[in-house]
Amino acid sequence: MEKNVEIGMLLDIYGELLTEKQQNILDLYYNNNLSLAEIADEVHITRQAVRDSIVKGEKKLFRIRRKTRNYEKGTKTGKTNTKDII
Repeated sequence: MEKNVEIGMLLDIYGELLTEKQQNILDLYYNNNLSLAEIADEVHITRQAVRDSIVKGEKKLFRIRRKTRNYEKGTKTGKTNTKDII
């Protein structure tokens, strides 16, 4: 699956678990196809800060998805542990 589509889907599913700023920046970048410079102008931060927020947001989305999958696998095998999702 293309990364842009994957991030867009993860953002739809888990976006509310991100900070409001990360959610907004990822939405502008992946769903509205704005450049780093355009986002920086819109939210009044540097391009580097936009990039950092995108990277952190992506990592958090992938981590949430991984933990959710681990938890789901555990429920199927009877080996669930709430620490898996925290």
